[in-house]
Amino acid sequence: MREFKFLLFLLFLGFFIGCDSSTSTSQPICPQCNMPIPESKEQSAHLNKKTYFDDMGCLILWTKDEEKEPSRAMVFTKDTKQYIRATDAHYTINERTPMGYGFTAYEKAQEKSIKFDEVKLRMLRGEHMANPKIRKQILGE
Repeated sequence: MREFKFLLFLLFLGFFIGCDSSTSTSQPICPQCNMPIPESKEQSAHLNKKTYFDDMGCLILWTKDEEKEPSRAMVFTKDTKQYIRATDAHYTINERTPMGYGFTAYEKAQEKSIKFDEVKLRMLRGEHMANPKIRKQILGE
């Protein structure tokens, strides 16, 4: 009987040690989709270097829900690999992004790129690559 109690105690202890959900990670987590921000920072954006997002679409959706101003955000550009103001960036609409919305920031204008206000409008209307109908229109499938 003592051996059974000891075995039960070990199993109980192992369960709590193995299921510790408080393990911390050095990678920031997107508050919209709860995905880790890639170390490369590509496709990421942040508000005040405190709240990071893995996809431009997540930033726009989160700021709408939280009643924050997304135009104050900084976005990581694909061409220069640095953060710039979201309103200064040029965006393509058809690239692969972590959440599939398709908006990628560039510092220099790209062919058929759009500005931030258009990205925000399209995102809030659901006109992004994660929408199968829009994806088909954009890619010409």
